[in-house]
Amino acid sequence: MGAAKLPVMDYLPYDQRPVSTEYRRVLGHILRAGVEAQTRQGVNALTVMQQTMAFPLAQGFPVITERSIRSFWRKPIGELCAFINGATTLAEFEEFGVDWWGPWATPEKTLRKGIEPGSIGPGSYGGAFHSFPAPDGPFDQFKHLVEQLRELPELRTHFVDPWIAPYQVRGAGKQPRTTIAPCHGWVHVRVLDGGLHLHMTQRSGDVPVGVPANMIQYAALALMLEQLTGYRAAAYYHTISDAHVYTDQVPAVRAMLATEPRALPTVTLNAAGRSVTDIHDFRADHFDLADYHPHPSINSIPVAT
Repeated sequence: MGAAKLPVMDYLPYDQRPVSTEYRRVLGHILRAGVEAQTRQGVNALTVMQQTMAFPLAQGFPVITERSIRSFWRKPIGELCAFINGATTLAEFEEFGVDWWGPWATPEKTLRKGIEPGSIGPGSYGGAFHSFPAPDGPFDQFKHLVEQLRELPELRTHFVDPWIAPYQVRGAGKQPRTTIAPCHGWVHVRVLDGGLHLHMTQRSGDVPVGVPANMIQYAALALMLEQLTGYRAAAYYHTISDAHVYTDQVPAVRAMLATEPRALPTVTLNAAGRSVTDIHDFRADHFDLADYHPHPSINSIPVAT
């Protein structure tokens, strides 16, 4: 039986929201308990395994407040929209306002893996999400996810997988079909008591830089699915299997942990976003941000490539 659809999610008034400590809890735990390990990026990382954050969406949308990312917050949504539409090349990413994949699509990184320069490969997020290899031809996972949620909301199999195993092999005589293995995007959705719960698991998370972007894009996915299915976005859960802070990021992390916790902001679909009926048609500018009161930005946090 299908669950009864409820009105869309309403945020608590900003002055009634509790402060959020989920993100800073993970940062603090890594500094306290992280094991320093070498990485292929050439910078050691403090690493812990299995960290989970939970965000009841009525209490605010997970845009971090420990540092301002106001100038950046829409870009991760654009990236997810690109992936949903099958983008794998720099030119395709640019159509969605995504401009940071260049270091992973250089001739040096692509040609040795048999991939055209300017592409991150058919085994990357766009390939897996939109054109997953299947016996009957490329399989569009997000199209199916929406259809299944509408038709059979009670199922526990609402799942999206970014990992095409034969394209991710490493080792002697083996050639992967992507310049970087997918780090995020294992998505499991449940409809419980009329509410949509979205759990995103990521294999590897750069917690100071990458994870805040991932939090935004997959919480935004919950709002997209709310729009397309009518089930209110109830909660977003974020699990990081390998959660790490690079050693050259530690000063920035300490600065974030020195701030006081604040309540999370409001993110909503605007009128254009509320008119979307196909998940492929969402774009970053369909989302608006309000009630955002972060601490000052921290410039030039190192990013390992």
